Amino acid sequence: MYREDTVSDKEMMKVSVEEFSRLQRYMVLAEKESDAYKAMYERYVELKVILTSFGVNLTELDRIKQ
Repeated sequence: MYREDTVSDKEMMKVSVEEFSRLQRYMVLAEKESDAYKAMYERYVELKVILTSFGVNLTELDRIKQ
């Protein structure tokens, strides 16, 4: 049973795609050996899992490709 304040799958997918894109822009600017990059990479992997579970094809979205 859904409650009125539950985020829809489409909204969750939209937010995740936006976050994935934004995160990758920051990753491109960061040094790959920095602690900041390593922390961002952890979120990058999480977002890839979330988006893949929604059936999103990451071929065009994934600029990091790791």
